[in-house]
Amino acid sequence: MVLDPPGYLRPHQTGALTSEEDALISRICPGLGQAVESGTRTDDVLWGPYLSLQTGFSTGTELRHAASSGGALSAVLVHLLQAKAIDAVIQTAASSQVPVANATVISTSVEDVTRAAGSRYAPSTPLAELADQLNDHRRFAFVGKPCDVAALRALAKEDPRVNDRFPVVLSFFCAGVPSQTGAEEILTGLGTDMAATTSFRYRGNGWPGRATARLKDGSERSMTYAESWGGILSKHVQLRCKICADGTGTAADLVFADAWHSDEKGYPLFEEHDGISLIVARTDRGSAILADAVATGHLETQPFDPSELAAIQPGQSGRRQALLARLLGLRLLGRPIPRYRGLHVLSAAKRNTLSSTLKNFFGVIRRGLTGRL
Repeated sequence: MVLDPPGYLRPHQTGALTSEEDALISRICPGLGQAVESGTRTDDVLWGPYLSLQTGFSTGTELRHAASSGGALSAVLVHLLQAKAIDAVIQTAASSQVPVANATVISTSVEDVTRAAGSRYAPSTPLAELADQLNDHRRFAFVGKPCDVAALRALAKEDPRVNDRFPVVLSFFCAGVPSQTGAEEILTGLGTDMAATTSFRYRGNGWPGRATARLKDGSERSMTYAESWGGILSKHVQLRCKICADGTGTAADLVFADAWHSDEKGYPLFEEHDGISLIVARTDRGSAILADAVATGHLETQPFDPSELAAIQPGQSGRRQALLARLLGLRLLGRPIPRYRGLHVLSAAKRNTLSSTLKNFFGVIRRGLTGRL
């Protein structure tokens, strides 16, 4: 994986592929599309199949504060390690080489999980060392973006080692991957640059937490989540993420997100609070893990009303409702589009307003004709 302009990690081919390898990639790559089967689960048009929705937080004060929301994902990882249900966790943490970049790490302790806590709004490749991990003797919990999880699940249908090595698969709501250029723009906004920065947090140490750069002189500079994500990073999200039908991790056992407080109109507030996580159990295994994490005292949870979710996650609901218009725009331009099955693209589009549908359709056309796709 190589960092290409404007700062996205891309695969670079180093050798010829056999026709069998090429066909395998076509079958498992979520970039080409995705299929979801709901079975007997509740299947929401916007949020996908699930067994339960709850809110919760880590009972560990330090972990709850360090994490981006309530620390529920990290608390589940701690529970799994201490219960010896897994041997290690594959997850994403800050790079030790480039402060705004990511690195895939293998966590085996509470300290490791705590160090990795907090969202990282930058390119990541948690599957890059998969070949070695499939030959490892350890049992891993895998934490990845929804697309990473979809790829891993698709490969599991082809390679029986996947389910043996990865008995637990976790994800989180994803609004898309910004480029590294976006992170560098945050540093510029803070009056610093890569050379002067020793570490960088996108969020955490509070909820939602501030984007914080620590400089070589020991000082810190920061901006709010609304300024960093809303004002800068969201403008650097790659096109493929804007036509993703699964920002909510439909293929994972458990999925985590922010359970934002909202105003009287239901719109999320980004004022600092003690963090609260939304927890979506999608499989029987996920439900069992969640129940055990609560029983062992790692988590506190309470039920959540699904009807409130669209309001506190407007980015996710808005993208899903606008997706069909964007896909039709790309198709009209002669561009390739992903193939989705079981993700209710048409049903979601019917919930969109006419003005939003037209805005997204003609917005794609305009950007295509002006060379900005």
